[in-house]
Amino acid sequence: MFPNEFIRELFLVTGLGCIALPWIAAQPAAGTPGRTLLLVDDALVSYRSGTYRVLHPAQRHPVNPVIAQDNPWELTIAYNTVYRDPKTGRHQMWYQAHSSKSPEIAAVCYAESVDGVRWEKPLLGLFKFEGKDTNMVIDGADGHYSASVVVDPRDADASRRYKMAFFRVAHVDGKKVMGLAVAFSPDGIHWKIHPKIPLLPGAYGKRADPPLAGDPSWEGGVPLAVSDVIDVMYDAPREVFAIYSKTWLDMPEGKMFWKRAVVRAESKDFIHWSKPQLVITPDEFDGTGVEYRPPTVKVHPNRRGVQLHGGPTFLHNDVYFSLLHKMDGEITGQMPSELAVSRDGFNWQRLFRDRPFIDVDPFKNRFDSGCIWASSTPVVLEDEIRFYYGAYSGLWNGDLFRKPSGVGLVSIRRDRFAGLKPIETVGQVTLKPVDLRGVQGMTVNADATSGRVRVEVLSDGGFRIPGFTKEDATPLTGDSLRHSVSWKGRMLRDLPEGRYQFRIHLENSEVFAVTLN
Repeated sequence: MFPNEFIRELFLVTGLGCIALPWIAAQPAAGTPGRTLLLVDDALVSYRSGTYRVLHPAQRHPVNPVIAQDNPWELTIAYNTVYRDPKTGRHQMWYQAHSSKSPEIAAVCYAESVDGVRWEKPLLGLFKFEGKDTNMVIDGADGHYSASVVVDPRDADASRRYKMAFFRVAHVDGKKVMGLAVAFSPDGIHWKIHPKIPLLPGAYGKRADPPLAGDPSWEGGVPLAVSDVIDVMYDAPREVFAIYSKTWLDMPEGKMFWKRAVVRAESKDFIHWSKPQLVITPDEFDGTGVEYRPPTVKVHPNRRGVQLHGGPTFLHNDVYFSLLHKMDGEITGQMPSELAVSRDGFNWQRLFRDRPFIDVDPFKNRFDSGCIWASSTPVVLEDEIRFYYGAYSGLWNGDLFRKPSGVGLVSIRRDRFAGLKPIETVGQVTLKPVDLRGVQGMTVNADATSGRVRVEVLSDGGFRIPGFTKEDATPLTGDSLRHSVSWKGRMLRDLPEGRYQFRIHLENSEVFAVTLN
């Protein structure tokens, strides 16, 4: 498939909005018209002097929650997926709702919206609850449903355009089995569950020694398997569907079901999946729970220290982002969302572990004051990126069914996940060389309200280019997502073809991204 067309369809698949930016499968620092270089990490940076990186947490929408807990089958609301049709702007949402106080019984419910803020829950006539019609598209009869949906217009089979992955517990031939299940739909409402269960073995159970190979009596699942938090995305560079799932790490003495971590599995057809690979784990910097546990606190053996209770992941401007569920099951009982970044989907950096990207509400009676369940499907608009999250006020060391609960909405300004600022007054960021063939100009996403930004062009070897020095650069002032860059009337198109470096000079300002046009 032609790359630009492939990316156009990628944006339809992931619900990331209607602005298609080309993806280049070359070196990360290669330049191409239309590509945005995010400075959320140092992958594209040669070096930087006198600067530091600042996370910009997502900000709550004033109408929160956008999905309220107002039906009797919504005892607690958690996981969700959102898709925005880039042609019509119509939004669809699938969210988990517990219809009983068993944590293993949850339904998948459906909602629609025109603007992504005001949602309706249509009564669909598919499933009833206590004799009443509901907005359920899958009921909770068979156990866990941490459902995640991806929309795939590339599929020639119209009945499979909507794809759902979820964790399911079932009984096959009189034996309890658990793991990955999938379903397909032509419209996101009428779903057909694939008959094979599980497509990937799952794990969920009580603390125990790992089973002996081939033990027929063991029902707890296999080590480092998928578990009951599953998020799916389409990985365009690898041309595969990818699942990021909660898994379990073994205890210090070797027993299973200790701390939670994240595994990744892949599939070309959404049915045959690779063996899960461990990609993100908690470590000693997250704390063990022992060093700050009050002696009067009784500790659940499965909840020692901070854990990663899943990692919903999405791809945006060549960067994989994970909104980690950072669970403290002992002390605070809360679970905010931490932003992690990767350039390949496997090797992750946790650059912002000291500050949540989506924090819990500090007021304990708010719907999202306990646990945040972020989604793998942000909606990217022209000037902002929206993130939907399920939440409840209950705590891990308290009542998980405590009201209220619901789905919230937070957002950031476009591409402003994190920025680079001077440690004192001035600093500079030198990017790795890029090939500027076909590039006509550039814009800079920066806040220079209290200072200025100037962009200098260097040769591949680091020498300054006459006419494109910082003295020639038109200073960028004010706050803009798209500052236009020029040098005394010159643009990048006036440079001879070749590889160049950009040096961004900051004076009391902050830079987030560079876009080549």
